[in-house]
Amino acid sequence: MLFASVRLITDDVARLVTFYEQATGIPARWATDQFAELVTASCTLAIGGAQTMALFSPSAAVPAANRSAIIEFRVSDVDAEHARLTTLAPEIVQPPTTMPWGNRSLLFRDPDGNLVNFFTPVTADAQARLSHQV
Repeated sequence: MLFASVRLITDDVARLVTFYEQATGIPARWATDQFAELVTASCTLAIGGAQTMALFSPSAAVPAANRSAIIEFRVSDVDAEHARLTTLAPEIVQPPTTMPWGNRSLLFRDPDGNLVNFFTPVTADAQARLSHQV
């Protein structure tokens, strides 16, 4: 099995895609005006419009209603990202903080309120644990 992607459902695809392009520096690949993907070496962040849910089950996913998942990106310097994201992110939830498991993490919200974590492994244990990731 291969973990392929995480998909966010939104009422404003263009706004959310633009935010993630600016936050990550990754250009989106658009399939339609209601679906785009930001592809990384390890996983894909897909963004779909609420209208796409009609193809599945209309009420299965509700835009801007997530309070249980964190979208995480490993970055080379979380403190530098914090300085850059201060004007981009609608809300900084937690400034860079070194966590007990060895990652330095920055938590912020995207325009739909989804929680995002940019992190850098800073201890030897965290670096070893995440060494398989590029």
